Amino acid sequence: MDTLPAWIAALEDEDAAFIKKFVLASGSLKEMAGLYGVSYPTVRLRLDRLIQKIQLSETAEADPYVALVKRLAVDDRLDFDTAKLLLSEYRKTKEG
Repeated sequence: MDTLPAWIAALEDEDAAFIKKFVLASGSLKEMAGLYGVSYPTVRLRLDRLIQKIQLSETAEADPYVALVKRLAVDDRLDFDTAKLLLSEYRKTKEG
């Protein structure tokens, strides 16, 4: 049996449940909003954050600082835009 991709293995149970419901709802955000009893924009925001988590976890980094910033963002301890800014500035200082 194949091992799970790292991004799937890294999902929290709540995120995995959200993905399952999303697939079973055929990707309907309107249906997801009804299932969770929240507004469409709230579901859209949750999906966007989940996409960001997956994107960050997909990128393996050898640099400990970059790995730390990405891990903090994936764990919702640092917002995605701040993480991107920190990494951008860090890379600029390493280049110059």
